[in-house]
Amino acid sequence: MTVAHWEHFAHEADMGVRGYGATEAQAFEQAALALTAAITEPERVELREQVQIACEAPDDELLFVDWLNAIIFEMSTRKMLFARFEVRIENGQLTATIWGEKTDVAKHSPAVEAKGATYTALRVARENGQWIAQTVVDV
Repeated sequence: MTVAHWEHFAHEADMGVRGYGATEAQAFEQAALALTAAITEPERVELREQVQIACEAPDDELLFVDWLNAIIFEMSTRKMLFARFEVRIENGQLTATIWGEKTDVAKHSPAVEAKGATYTALRVARENGQWIAQTVVDV
């Protein structure tokens, strides 16, 4: 049985994010949580506001990069952090609801600022009965 989870992986000055899940959508959700965890402890982020995201791409890997960059865009423009992600993927289209709150430096103690997801170490695949989604994020 697959247990959804996330992890970071080392990559020079940047940060690798990786999500695992029973479904592709769940792996995307877990990678988004890894993105938040690169900035702050996700448990510190309250689920006060929700934001809708929609992305479209010709393949799963490009869709994954677009997904993470959409979250980074929302973090930057709304000055928010997010800690819950609900993703739906169908025919190259991703729709999602994400929940979080305004960034509070005293509360969240942000370690870095995510600037963008890259194509470095980019991979979205099904292996050993579970999905994996990973890439390197410029911080």
